[in-house]
Amino acid sequence: MQDEQNDEREVLLSIYEGDSSFKQLSPKVFQYKYGEDSDSRSFLLEISWGENYPSEIPSINMDTFYNKHLLPDVRNHIADEVKKEAENNVGMGMTYTLFEWVKERVDELIVAQPESIAEAVSSKLTLSETPDTESSSIAAAPKVRKEAMSKAQKRKQWDRLDKGEKPRGHDWVDVVKHLSQTGYHKESSDQATTTVSSGN
Repeated sequence: MQDEQNDEREVLLSIYEGDSSFKQLSPKVFQYKYGEDSDSRSFLLEISWGENYPSEIPSINMDTFYNKHLLPDVRNHIADEVKKEAENNVGMGMTYTLFEWVKERVDELIVAQPESIAEAVSSKLTLSETPDTESSSIAAAPKVRKEAMSKAQKRKQWDRLDKGEKPRGHDWVDVVKHLSQTGYHKESSDQATTTVSSGN
């Protein structure tokens, strides 16, 4: 088994060399990312080999942090479909086969996933059982606001700064800090009074 795993690992590393979507986390754990980071339909598939791999199917993990935006049903569907395909390949090195099989069927596998991250968040909230609808809508608002800026948006923001446009509040003074440095100091005024009285 060990020799077969070593051979397959070498093949995987040579095939995916230079492919930023592929990652080897350990000698027996491999990941492949489908789609762009900013896309709500992108996901990460993780395959882990057990001691008896390839005589048994590998562990298929869709519960990585990267996949937090996916609906639970979509995650489970992808994992189930990949496991079914793995059953057909027991006895031979199948990691590359599974990664490529998913690549060819991405659209089918994520058909139930909403197009935008905001939709995905609201769908998740609708699916989760919350007794109070009002509190779930309040919880939804901050999640949508925390959406990361795209590279283009960040670039635009930097361009504005370069052209002399400064963000609102860039020149505001910290009032408390300012007063602590320049304000009335009781101790120094007491010393001044002592100096004047001793001079008389």
